[in-house]
Amino acid sequence: MRKPGANNTFIAYISANKWLALAICVVTVLRLSFIELMGLMPQDAYYYFYGQHLALSYFDHPPAIAYILRLFTTVLGRHAYVIKLADTVVTACMLLAFYRLATCFLSRRRAWNAWLLLYSTLMVTLLSLVSTPDVPLMLCWCLSLIALYKALFESNRMAWIWAGIAMGLAFDSKYTGILLPAGGVLFLLLSSRHRHYLWSPWLLLAVAFFFLTISPVVIWNVEHQFASFRFQSSGRVSGVEVHLLDFFGVIGHQAAVLIPVLLGALFYYLYKAFRKYRLHIGQVPVKQLFLHCFFLPLFLVFLLISPIYWVKINWMMPAYITGIIWVSTWMGMKFIRWQWMVSLVIHLVLAVEIIFYPAPIHSDDTMIGWEGLGKAVKTLHKAYPDDFIFSADDYKTSAMLNFYLGEMVYSRNVIGQPALQFDYIGTDLRRLEGRNAIFINSLTDVNDDSDERLFVAELRPFFVSVELLPPIVVKMQGRVVRKFLVYRCMDYRPPTAEIAK
Repeated sequence: MRKPGANNTFIAYISANKWLALAICVVTVLRLSFIELMGLMPQDAYYYFYGQHLALSYFDHPPAIAYILRLFTTVLGRHAYVIKLADTVVTACMLLAFYRLATCFLSRRRAWNAWLLLYSTLMVTLLSLVSTPDVPLMLCWCLSLIALYKALFESNRMAWIWAGIAMGLAFDSKYTGILLPAGGVLFLLLSSRHRHYLWSPWLLLAVAFFFLTISPVVIWNVEHQFASFRFQSSGRVSGVEVHLLDFFGVIGHQAAVLIPVLLGALFYYLYKAFRKYRLHIGQVPVKQLFLHCFFLPLFLVFLLISPIYWVKINWMMPAYITGIIWVSTWMGMKFIRWQWMVSLVIHLVLAVEIIFYPAPIHSDDTMIGWEGLGKAVKTLHKAYPDDFIFSADDYKTSAMLNFYLGEMVYSRNVIGQPALQFDYIGTDLRRLEGRNAIFINSLTDVNDDSDERLFVAELRPFFVSVELLPPIVVKMQGRVVRKFLVYRCMDYRPPTAEIAK
């Protein structure tokens, strides 16, 4: 009797679970509608800014996301929906690669279970709507593991080359990609059956292609005194502080990213696996061991450091690729239905927030109000056409205005402060000397501008005078949702270090 194909399996699967099918359709429609409805995020604009200044690599991160956004916006135009479409297309490719990877370890039915679990998560929504280095990283992570599986379990020698290239592309997406070769070596050390590959010429070939693929990032760092490597290593370590309760904050935001049902299942089955195997690694089935080598180190390390270092919401995402496949060995339809019920509720709440904005976000990390700022500053710039424009937060306001104005908007390097990638685009501040400027200062709370007004003291050493202009107020459905202070700064005097260059 012929086995049903993947499509038939999926159709039968959905037909037997009509409420699940409805939830999948609603969440899919919402995600696609968010491409148009959701405003640009600061991260979107910042990595678009990367792409407008093409380089081998960049200060904060490697270049993959920049190249993707440059490609899509060059072909389809400079629009917010184009950037989100780019993220959605890459994430869709990741979902396809994930299913292919899942079939390496699970039956087709269980692989669909794994796919449905992944597709239900808020993680997929974030990846498909917010441009971050994780978008290409997650795709390359899946492709790397497929190639490595073929090399190790199917003795496919050419797969070693593809594994090296895919792992290199993961590193070219985000430095977290270095954990892929680290996970591969860990597996070879722990698996007696595969340990001989440690001195195999094919492993050396994979390493050679890995280094060849990451060479642009290495070259950029060498040319810039390892600025990016230092920022992502020693620069991160300098932020260590003890906050024991942050552990529960990490659990909370990971529950939101994965949906609590799935995160709870991961902890439950990890507990069962520990009780069953203790520290007897040799008793763990070899394919489960492979999955764990790319799940547990990343997952547990970030959990363990969370009381002393704030772990961001996206840092654990790559671990869930193999974590979800592993837990799908046991999670049945009952848990998947619960997962999708919670997912549906979360996505409906998200839709209400995006459309009506009932819960104000007291942060610049929001999609609200930036387009209105862009229109207002464009009008203001017509009144003062010879003034240059700048802001002085990390990157957010400057990157957003760069996108919406389509011209150079400067950052905090104007007042002699470190400005992330804005420091690495070849800006000569001496050319601005003597010019007037418009300074835009974003308020994270529209009802509290005391701190931001005090910031004007930071501007005075670099200008002859600073004049407060009427603020830019952005309204949504009749209520104020964003407010930006505006200053006109006269006769710019660049930082002395810049003049000395």
